[in-house]
Amino acid sequence: MGKTVLSIAGTDFYINGKKVYEEIQDSRPEAHGLLMNARFIQGIFDDSEQPERFNRFGRTFDPEQNTDDLIAALPEWYAHGLRAFTVGLQGGGPCFTLFNEKLNNNPFDEDGTVFDPAYAARLDRLIRAADEIGMVVIVCFFYFFQAERLRNGRAVLEATRAASRFLKQGGYTNVIIEIANEHDLTKKHSLLEFPEGIVTLMEMAKQESGGMLVGCSSTAPGISEQIAEESDIVFYHGNGRTRQQYYNDVRQLRSLAPDKPILCNEDSQALGNLEVAFREHTSWGYYNNLTKQEPPTDWGITEGEDRFFAYRMAKTIGITLPEIPFEEQYYLQGLEKEITVDGKRWIRLASVYPETIDYVEFYRNDELEHLGYDEPFFINFVFNWYQSPVLEQPGDKEWKAVIHLKSGEVLEKIVHL
Repeated sequence: MGKTVLSIAGTDFYINGKKVYEEIQDSRPEAHGLLMNARFIQGIFDDSEQPERFNRFGRTFDPEQNTDDLIAALPEWYAHGLRAFTVGLQGGGPCFTLFNEKLNNNPFDEDGTVFDPAYAARLDRLIRAADEIGMVVIVCFFYFFQAERLRNGRAVLEATRAASRFLKQGGYTNVIIEIANEHDLTKKHSLLEFPEGIVTLMEMAKQESGGMLVGCSSTAPGISEQIAEESDIVFYHGNGRTRQQYYNDVRQLRSLAPDKPILCNEDSQALGNLEVAFREHTSWGYYNNLTKQEPPTDWGITEGEDRFFAYRMAKTIGITLPEIPFEEQYYLQGLEKEITVDGKRWIRLASVYPETIDYVEFYRNDELEHLGYDEPFFINFVFNWYQSPVLEQPGDKEWKAVIHLKSGEVLEKIVHL
């Protein structure tokens, strides 16, 4: 048995028989039983098509180093209250820089019977490292673009069986199985697309894994009644949802599964949703494609959005940290030296407390470029997790964010290029 033994009772998560966060002195009772998490979906990532394309951001990509770097970053995240993270056997999409279908990040053969030993070894290393420090790993089996590499429905069944048996053989006690990431996006295999198939796969995974906790996510706003009934844990993705919509979704999910924990393991950088999740006693999952899903990934708590999420999470739980000075609570992000691809940048205004912001003016070389009204205050906002890029221009010398707070105060953040 591992050092970290996960269990559930009612709507709460337990580690080693105690509600999560109860062990932290002076933690908020409202946080007890939650499982704050992050989407580290590329934790065992590789690409057999064109691996050299990920030699970027001033770094060289290596799949083994990628996993080891994540392992090295876990203690810092743990100290801020992170108790779980999601890793995908088929990863996720570097949606901002590459089309998903160009990647080959798939540990299964076409028939689903072979689970690549290199992927398996990285996953084992990662789960055991998490176990050592008291963290839970949510293992997602299928991602819709990569799942299409499986030949047919039989291959989906075999892959589910192979992955579940691997987890059973590992003897892990700190794992949750997520059958698929937003299963309803998978159009090739009806077993993955429709609830009836997902229920079948959940039953198989539970049996073949030796009884591990199982669930499956759908696209927002929720999941089907069939999946909710079969799930041990009700997964939710808050992508693109406002705070009000998040609240409405949770109420709907709770009507389907009143006595089960609700776990959001993918939302956005929109920290306002974290507060709604906390009030509704649901676990929240930070998702930042730009800092945590674009290989090669810096798995640490990087400046800006990562730092602000970690701080906000810790404060919500009741972990004592030094206050971030007011002048550091706003950060003009996306202009870091190496964070550019093909002359494209993804510029946004990060904040510890985005709820305090009325709107943001973005200036390029003193000329108004864009206005941001909705959290998380992107230039070229599409959804709360996605934005279109800004093209670099030869004459770019300065970017400025003029931040209009709801209090009436006006701040400026300037980056000189």
